[in-house]
Amino acid sequence: MNRHGEYKMPGGKLVVADLAIAGGRLERVQISGDFFLEPDHALDAINAALAGLSVESDEAALAAAVSAGLPADVRMYGICAEAVAVAVRRALEAGETP
Repeated sequence: MNRHGEYKMPGGKLVVADLAIAGGRLERVQISGDFFLEPDHALDAINAALAGLSVESDEAALAAAVSAGLPADVRMYGICAEAVAVAVRRALEAGETP
């Protein structure tokens, strides 16, 4: 991974975004943190929803992609789609990490 961003949601938990960029698109997206999801495999759906999006995507577009990519039965504790989007934008704005 060559980009890293973090966001502590007010009143919530830490969201961490690690990702790479290829051809102006997000790839190898990995969201992590100290939040909880039910079912556990919902994290894979979040990562998949973000992969392939343009690096120019704003927070609203990123959050919409996360929301659209989650099955209706997913429960998120301590985070929301908007918090994931902030972490991703911070990763994009941070530049490359070693």
